[in-house]
Formats: sequence, structure tokens, C-alpha cells
Amino acid sequence: MTDLRIAVDDHELAANWTGTNPAVRYAIASSLPIEGEATRWGEELYVRTDVDVTPEETQTEVPVGAVAYWPQGPVLCLFWGPTPASRDGEPRAASPVAVVARLDDVSALAGITGDATLRFEAT
Repeated sequence: MTDLRIAVDDHELAANWTGTNPAVRYAIASSLPIEGEATRWGEELYVRTDVDVTPEETQTEVPVGAVAYWPQGPVLCLFWGPTPASRDGEPRAASPVAVVARLDDVSALAGITGDATLRFEAT
């Protein structure tokens, strides 16, 4: 069973919370659903949120399928491939993010060609 359902336009994606950043995870879960028009930055989509929390752990290089919180936005991000900040083709944030969940399958994101509507909701 998944913890989080993410709609990207007409695509439904499933994600599971990670064990890191419990305060961020709680703040996001308490604010669901979160929805908005997302901006694309390479193979990353991000959407603004009202969540305002200090992450416990941050990183710039993230795994494929990472769902992350960028406190400088504040925004929620989906990573599925290289971004303009990438060095060797890995997903990389512009500045440190807090990874809070991981998508089970990113293949549906390959067809995204521009900005999209994102919706995060509990399952």
C-alpha cells in the first residue's frame, strides 16, 4: 500500500514516505491535499505550498523518484532525471531539499513536456 498519491495532469503516481525528515513529512501530511500549477525545471516539477517547516536533513543530489520539500520556495518537488544543476545526469536540486517520499514508478513522467498541474493527497 502506498502512502501518497500524486496526480500529474492525467497521470496517477504512487509514493511512499521515507524515514527521513519526520517533521517535514508531518507538516506536509497535515496540509494535504496540496494542489497547484507546477513549473518544470529539467526533469523536475515543483509546486508552491504553504508548508513552512525547517528540515532535519537536506541534500542537493537526490534519487530518481524523489519527492522533496524545498524550504526556500517553499515548494514540493518531483525529480525523475537531470536538472540544469545536474553534473553527471543525476537528479540535482538547485539548493538543498528535504527528501520525504519516493515515487514507485517514474515512467509516466517521461511524457511530460512542460509545466503541469500537480496534486498531492493521502491514500
